[in-house]
Amino acid sequence: MMKSFKYLLPIFIIFFLSGCSKKIETDPAYVSEISNWHNKRIQKLQKDNGWLNLVGLYWLKQGVNTFGSDSSNDIIFPAGAPPKIGSIILNDSVAQLKVNANIDVALNGNKVKEARLQNDLSGIPCVMSVGSYRWNIIKRESKYGIRLRDLNAPLVKYFPGIETYPADKSWRIEASYVKFPQPRKIIVPTILGTVEENTVNGNLTFTKDGNKYSLMPIVENDSYFLIFADETNGEETYGAGRFLYTALPDSNGKVILDFNKAYNPPCAFTKYATCPLPPKDNYLHLKVTAGEKKYDHGH
Repeated sequence: MMKSFKYLLPIFIIFFLSGCSKKIETDPAYVSEISNWHNKRIQKLQKDNGWLNLVGLYWLKQGVNTFGSDSSNDIIFPAGAPPKIGSIILNDSVAQLKVNANIDVALNGNKVKEARLQNDLSGIPCVMSVGSYRWNIIKRESKYGIRLRDLNAPLVKYFPGIETYPADKSWRIEASYVKFPQPRKIIVPTILGTVEENTVNGNLTFTKDGNKYSLMPIVENDSYFLIFADETNGEETYGAGRFLYTALPDSNGKVILDFNKAYNPPCAFTKYATCPLPPKDNYLHLKVTAGEKKYDHGH
């Protein structure tokens, strides 16, 4: 009898493990939809205004900030840039560009020697360029800085892609929008150590595997923007959470949360981004095994 049990034991183990594993809900059309979405996401990362070509973030001081690749500058660009490009003069909130006589700098495609610079929050940022380098002024709270790109950055050329969980339709979840009696303020921390205050009018509640959860959405243009953390962070997914966009509620107050479209913030790829982090209300005590996994190739 013991000999028979010895041969049957592996069968019992396989049967037990197969019973414990969760079946993935697949649908060829849906799998294709998610694959197309992910491919477009990769293409967007690789564009000139994507996140893979960032090579510098430099905070400006009040007054004159000389810049270029020479070590004598206040702001030192990478070695491939001209040694001394010019200066950016910051006077309170006004940034002014002055280009050195022997250098050609284009601003939004036109050569300039002097210009007042609009920052990224203005809606019409001024983009300057020399060779393969592009830069603009960013504003974060009371700080102003230069965000520098190199269109020939190695990460753009040799980007290996992002691993994802298999598309699983069970993670396409219908949520209900629940309006608050009064708008609430939520604090969104950033990777810079600063905080941003946002106003939310309600939350999204949903059920997964018999348990109820909620998320605070931020309105961004005509969509909801969700910054969330879950119990896969730091192990299978990026440690500082992930992002997800959804449509606004329909006439019945319903919203589709498709976690298969959850994606890594820019800071997963580069140390030169200024990412928001999940607010404390958006920490899910749940393993969200859908969407993008962490990017393991370092910055």
